[in-house]
Amino acid sequence: MEDGIIILGAGGHGVVLLDALMECQQKILGFVDPNKDLHGKTIMGYKVLGDDSILESYDSSKVGLVNGVGSTHEMSLRKSIFVKFKGLGYHFATIVHPSAIISKSVKLAEGVQVLAGCVIQVNASIGENTIINTKTSVDHDCVIGSHIHLAPGVTVSGNVTIKESVHVGTGACIIQDINIGSKCLIGAGSVVIKDVNDGAKYLSIGQSLS
Repeated sequence: MEDGIIILGAGGHGVVLLDALMECQQKILGFVDPNKDLHGKTIMGYKVLGDDSILESYDSSKVGLVNGVGSTHEMSLRKSIFVKFKGLGYHFATIVHPSAIISKSVKLAEGVQVLAGCVIQVNASIGENTIINTKTSVDHDCVIGSHIHLAPGVTVSGNVTIKESVHVGTGACIIQDINIGSKCLIGAGSVVIKDVNDGAKYLSIGQSLS
């Protein structure tokens, strides 16, 4: 990534990532975004360079990418972007905001984004392309899979396992020793007190809608 980093997506999540990269004093080349109305505009001092095709002018071995696509209920678009550009030889930068508190024993995979005020405790692992959003807490021995979004203010207690492609909404709380299957939606403010099967929607205490 000697030439710098390009952010894929110039929406709200992309701008939050820009701020984190600036705090980390990373070299930033700008944004790409499919919205033509944004092309050529400047956001916090950095230009929207064009759409994804602009990446063809860069050497994939020298430019890092940051996945600026967030999620509000499911993760398929964010995952597809990650898979597409990995297949083209690009590497996704892992971002850790300087205000985050992370145990030295934590394992962060490629493309993980740990944002402001987060805490990740001892022996936790975070899978590739996963967002640990603002002020989220992940406690000891948790296994958080790939392509997951833990939205702002989520609390994950110890020894929780979350499989791939799960969205956990703002302020949700997951008690200890819970297993959550793949492609689930955990609603904002939910308190998860029992295991959640693959593909389920968990909307409130004790309520699961498949």
